Amino acid sequence: MGRLQGKTVFITGASAGIGEASARQFAEEGCNLIITARRLEKLEGLKKKLQEGHPNIYIHAVQLDVQKVDQINKVVAELPDAVKDVDVLLNNAGMVIGVDHLVDVEEAVVDQMLSTNIKGLVFLTKALVPRMKERGTGHIINIGSVAGKQAYAGGSIYCATKFAVDAITKALAIELVDTPIRVSQICPGLVNTEFSTVRFRGDKEKADNVYKGIQPLVADDIAELIVFTAGRPAHVNIADMLVFPVNQADSKTVYRRSE
Repeated sequence: MGRLQGKTVFITGASAGIGEASARQFAEEGCNLIITARRLEKLEGLKKKLQEGHPNIYIHAVQLDVQKVDQINKVVAELPDAVKDVDVLLNNAGMVIGVDHLVDVEEAVVDQMLSTNIKGLVFLTKALVPRMKERGTGHIINIGSVAGKQAYAGGSIYCATKFAVDAITKALAIELVDTPIRVSQICPGLVNTEFSTVRFRGDKEKADNVYKGIQPLVADDIAELIVFTAGRPAHVNIADMLVFPVNQADSKTVYRRSE
Protein backbone atom coordinates (compact mmCIF):
# COMPACT_ATOMS: atom_id res chain seq x y z
CA MET A 1 0.00 0.00 0.00
CA GLY A 2 1.40 3.41 -1.03
CA ARG A 3 1.53 6.47 1.18
CA LEU A 4 -1.29 8.14 -0.75
CA GLN A 5 -3.73 5.23 -0.62
CA GLY A 6 -7.06 6.44 0.78
CA LYS A 7 -6.01 10.10 1.01
CA THR A 8 -8.45 12.79 -0.13
CA VAL A 9 -7.19 15.21 -2.77
CA PHE A 10 -8.96 18.46 -3.71
CA ILE A 11 -8.04 19.68 -7.21
CA THR A 12 -8.98 22.98 -8.83
CA GLY A 13 -8.94 23.39 -12.58
CA ALA A 14 -9.43 19.64 -13.00
CA SER A 15 -11.32 19.79 -16.31
CA ALA A 16 -8.17 19.87 -18.47
CA GLY A 17 -4.39 20.08 -18.55
CA ILE A 18 -2.36 19.63 -15.39
CA GLY A 19 -5.45 19.37 -13.19
CA GLU A 20 -6.98 16.56 -15.23
CA ALA A 21 -3.66 14.70 -15.47
CA SER A 22 -3.20 15.04 -11.70
CA ALA A 23 -6.66 13.63 -11.07
CA ARG A 24 -5.82 10.60 -13.20
CA GLN A 25 -2.50 9.99 -11.47
CA PHE A 26 -3.86 10.48 -7.95
CA ALA A 27 -6.65 8.02 -8.81
CA GLU A 28 -3.99 5.49 -9.79
CA GLU A 29 -2.54 5.90 -6.29
CA GLY A 30 -5.91 5.01 -4.75
CA CYS A 31 -6.81 8.54 -3.64
CA ASN A 32 -10.33 9.81 -3.17
CA LEU A 33 -10.90 12.93 -5.25
CA ILE A 34 -12.70 16.25 -5.19
CA ILE A 35 -12.43 17.52 -8.76
CA THR A 36 -13.54 21.08 -9.44
CA ALA A 37 -13.64 23.45 -12.40
CA ARG A 38 -16.03 25.80 -14.15
CA ARG A 39 -16.89 23.23 -16.86
CA LEU A 40 -19.04 20.69 -15.06
CA GLU A 41 -19.65 18.56 -18.15
CA LYS A 42 -15.90 17.98 -18.51
CA LEU A 43 -15.67 17.02 -14.84
CA GLU A 44 -18.54 14.55 -15.16
CA GLY A 45 -16.82 12.93 -18.13
CA LEU A 46 -13.56 12.68 -16.21
CA LYS A 47 -15.33 11.27 -13.17
CA LYS A 48 -17.00 8.57 -15.28
CA LYS A 49 -13.69 7.48 -16.82
CA LEU A 50 -11.86 7.45 -13.50
CA GLN A 51 -14.65 5.58 -11.72
CA GLU A 52 -14.64 2.90 -14.42
CA GLY A 53 -10.92 2.35 -13.98
CA HIS A 54 -10.88 2.78 -10.19
CA PRO A 55 -14.22 1.61 -8.78
CA ASN A 56 -12.96 1.60 -5.18
CA ILE A 57 -12.25 5.32 -4.88
CA TYR A 58 -14.75 8.06 -4.09
CA ILE A 59 -14.97 10.93 -6.58
CA HIS A 60 -16.88 14.15 -5.97
CA ALA A 61 -17.18 16.36 -9.06
CA VAL A 62 -18.48 19.86 -8.44
CA GLN A 63 -18.61 23.07 -10.43
CA LEU A 64 -16.44 25.82 -8.97
CA ASP A 65 -15.33 29.19 -10.26
CA VAL A 66 -12.48 30.06 -7.90
CA GLN A 67 -12.99 33.76 -8.65
CA LYS A 68 -16.12 33.63 -6.51
CA VAL A 69 -15.43 33.41 -2.78
CA ASP A 70 -19.05 32.54 -1.96
CA GLN A 71 -18.82 29.52 -4.29
CA ILE A 72 -15.59 28.42 -2.64
CA ASN A 73 -17.13 28.55 0.81
CA LYS A 74 -20.30 26.76 -0.35
CA VAL A 75 -18.39 23.94 -2.04
CA VAL A 76 -16.23 23.40 1.05
CA ALA A 77 -19.20 23.57 3.43
CA GLU A 78 -21.14 21.02 1.37
CA LEU A 79 -18.43 18.42 0.85
CA PRO A 80 -19.81 14.89 1.28
CA ASP A 81 -18.77 13.10 4.46
CA ALA A 82 -16.57 10.70 2.47
CA VAL A 83 -14.28 13.55 1.37
CA LYS A 84 -14.88 16.32 3.92
CA ASP A 85 -11.40 15.87 5.42
CA VAL A 86 -8.99 17.03 2.73
CA ASP A 87 -5.43 15.70 2.94
CA VAL A 88 -4.00 17.41 -0.14
CA LEU A 89 -5.12 20.66 -1.74
CA LEU A 90 -3.82 21.19 -5.26
CA ASN A 91 -4.27 24.86 -6.15
CA ASN A 92 -3.95 24.36 -9.88
CA ALA A 93 -6.58 26.67 -11.40
CA GLY A 94 -4.90 29.51 -13.21
CA MET A 95 -5.00 31.46 -16.44
CA VAL A 96 -3.36 34.08 -18.60
CA ILE A 97 -5.03 36.17 -21.27
CA GLY A 98 -3.04 37.92 -23.96
CA VAL A 99 0.55 39.06 -24.35
CA ASP A 100 -0.23 42.77 -24.17
CA HIS A 101 2.26 45.23 -22.76
CA LEU A 102 1.18 46.89 -19.53
CA VAL A 103 -0.06 50.09 -21.18
CA ASP A 104 -2.43 48.05 -23.35
CA VAL A 105 -3.85 45.64 -20.77
CA GLU A 106 -7.62 45.83 -20.27
CA GLU A 107 -9.06 46.21 -16.77
CA ALA A 108 -11.33 43.19 -17.17
CA VAL A 109 -8.35 41.00 -18.09
CA VAL A 110 -6.40 42.23 -15.07
CA ASP A 111 -9.34 41.50 -12.77
CA GLN A 112 -9.83 38.00 -14.18
CA MET A 113 -6.19 37.00 -13.77
CA LEU A 114 -5.90 38.46 -10.26
CA SER A 115 -9.15 36.84 -9.13
CA THR A 116 -8.35 33.42 -10.57
CA ASN A 117 -4.63 33.12 -9.92
CA ILE A 118 -4.42 34.85 -6.53
CA LYS A 119 -7.78 35.29 -4.83
CA GLY A 120 -8.98 31.79 -5.71
CA LEU A 121 -5.84 30.22 -4.28
CA VAL A 122 -5.95 32.38 -1.14
CA PHE A 123 -9.58 31.86 -0.23
CA LEU A 124 -9.70 28.13 -0.97
CA THR A 125 -6.59 27.63 1.15
CA LYS A 126 -8.16 29.77 3.86
CA ALA A 127 -11.29 27.59 3.76
CA LEU A 128 -9.38 24.31 4.19
CA VAL A 129 -6.39 25.02 6.41
CA PRO A 130 -8.31 25.37 9.73
CA ARG A 131 -9.59 21.79 9.48
CA MET A 132 -6.11 20.57 8.50
CA LYS A 133 -4.81 22.21 11.68
CA GLU A 134 -7.50 20.49 13.75
CA ARG A 135 -6.62 17.11 12.27
CA GLY A 136 -2.86 17.67 12.46
CA THR A 137 -2.27 16.76 8.85
CA GLY A 138 -2.45 18.32 5.41
CA HIS A 139 -0.54 19.41 2.36
CA ILE A 140 -1.00 22.53 0.22
CA ILE A 141 0.51 22.26 -3.26
CA ASN A 142 0.43 25.44 -5.34
CA ILE A 143 1.12 25.54 -9.06
CA GLY A 144 3.43 28.46 -9.68
CA SER A 145 5.44 29.16 -12.81
CA VAL A 146 8.81 30.25 -14.08
CA ALA A 147 6.83 33.47 -14.65
CA GLY A 148 6.82 33.80 -10.87
CA LYS A 149 10.61 33.75 -10.84
CA GLN A 150 11.44 35.94 -13.84
CA ALA A 151 9.31 38.65 -15.44
CA TYR A 152 9.15 39.22 -19.19
CA ALA A 153 7.64 41.67 -21.67
CA GLY A 154 4.02 40.94 -22.42
CA GLY A 155 3.54 39.09 -19.15
CA SER A 156 3.39 41.87 -16.57
CA ILE A 157 0.07 40.94 -14.96
CA TYR A 158 0.44 37.17 -15.29
CA CYS A 159 3.98 37.35 -13.90
CA ALA A 160 2.69 39.52 -11.06
CA THR A 161 0.11 36.87 -10.16
CA LYS A 162 2.71 34.12 -10.15
CA PHE A 163 5.19 36.20 -8.16
CA ALA A 164 2.30 36.54 -5.70
CA VAL A 165 1.81 32.76 -5.62
CA ASP A 166 5.50 32.39 -4.85
CA ALA A 167 5.29 34.90 -1.99
CA ILE A 168 2.05 33.46 -0.62
CA THR A 169 3.48 29.93 -0.66
CA LYS A 170 6.61 30.99 1.20
CA ALA A 171 4.71 33.10 3.74
CA LEU A 172 2.20 30.30 4.38
CA ALA A 173 5.03 27.85 5.00
CA ILE A 174 6.42 30.20 7.64
CA GLU A 175 2.99 30.66 9.21
CA LEU A 176 2.48 26.89 9.41
CA VAL A 177 6.02 25.96 10.43
CA ASP A 178 4.82 24.90 13.91
CA THR A 179 2.29 22.46 12.43
CA PRO A 180 2.59 19.16 10.51
CA ILE A 181 1.02 20.83 7.44
CA ARG A 182 3.30 20.87 4.41
CA VAL A 183 3.36 23.69 1.84
CA SER A 184 4.87 23.17 -1.62
CA GLN A 185 5.16 24.97 -4.91
CA ILE A 186 5.79 23.49 -8.35
CA CYS A 187 6.82 25.94 -11.07
CA PRO A 188 6.71 24.69 -14.66
CA GLY A 189 8.34 26.22 -17.69
CA LEU A 190 6.95 25.46 -21.14
CA VAL A 191 4.05 23.00 -20.82
CA ASN A 192 1.88 22.22 -23.83
CA THR A 193 -1.73 22.34 -22.61
CA GLU A 194 -4.82 24.34 -23.56
CA PHE A 195 -3.46 27.03 -21.21
CA SER A 196 -1.64 28.62 -24.16
CA THR A 197 -4.72 28.49 -26.36
CA VAL A 198 -6.59 30.49 -23.71
CA ARG A 199 -3.68 32.95 -23.59
CA PHE A 200 -4.03 33.57 -27.31
CA ARG A 201 -7.81 33.88 -27.03
CA GLY A 202 -8.51 30.59 -28.81
CA ASP A 203 -5.96 30.98 -31.62
CA LYS A 204 -4.53 27.44 -31.71
CA GLU A 205 -1.96 28.28 -34.39
CA LYS A 206 -0.40 31.03 -32.26
CA ALA A 207 -0.49 28.74 -29.23
CA ASP A 208 1.27 25.95 -31.12
CA ASN A 209 3.98 28.34 -32.29
CA VAL A 210 5.07 28.78 -28.67
CA TYR A 211 6.34 25.18 -28.73
CA LYS A 212 7.72 25.15 -32.26
CA GLY A 213 11.16 23.54 -32.51
CA ILE A 214 11.22 22.30 -28.92
CA GLN A 215 9.83 19.29 -27.11
CA PRO A 216 7.84 20.92 -24.29
CA LEU A 217 6.66 19.39 -21.09
CA VAL A 218 3.17 17.91 -21.09
CA ALA A 219 0.55 17.83 -18.37
CA ASP A 220 1.45 14.31 -17.27
CA ASP A 221 5.06 15.37 -16.63
CA ILE A 222 3.92 17.95 -14.08
CA ALA A 223 1.23 15.68 -12.63
CA GLU A 224 3.87 13.04 -11.96
CA LEU A 225 5.89 15.56 -9.97
CA ILE A 226 2.80 16.71 -8.07
CA VAL A 227 2.00 13.15 -7.03
CA PHE A 228 5.65 12.55 -6.13
CA THR A 229 5.65 15.68 -3.96
CA ALA A 230 2.46 14.62 -2.19
CA GLY A 231 3.77 11.12 -1.65
CA ARG A 232 6.92 11.95 0.30
CA PRO A 233 7.18 10.79 3.94
CA ALA A 234 5.36 13.05 6.39
CA HIS A 235 8.61 14.67 7.60
CA VAL A 236 9.72 15.61 4.08
CA ASN A 237 8.52 18.77 2.35
CA ILE A 238 9.48 19.72 -1.20
CA ALA A 239 9.20 23.46 -0.75
CA ASP A 240 9.87 24.70 -4.28
CA MET A 241 10.43 22.93 -7.59
CA LEU A 242 11.32 24.62 -10.89
CA VAL A 243 10.79 22.36 -13.91
CA PHE A 244 11.87 22.94 -17.53
CA PRO A 245 11.98 20.92 -20.71
CA VAL A 246 15.60 20.10 -21.48
CA ASN A 247 16.07 22.89 -24.05
CA GLN A 248 14.74 25.67 -21.82
CA ALA A 249 17.03 27.53 -19.38
CA ASP A 250 14.77 30.33 -18.13
CA SER A 251 11.55 32.10 -19.08
CA LYS A 252 12.92 33.35 -22.41
CA THR A 253 16.09 31.31 -23.12
CA VAL A 254 14.99 28.43 -25.31
CA TYR A 255 16.87 26.50 -27.96
CA ARG A 256 14.63 25.72 -30.92
CA ARG A 257 15.62 23.19 -33.53
CA SER A 258 15.11 24.16 -37.16
CA GLU A 259 12.37 22.13 -38.80
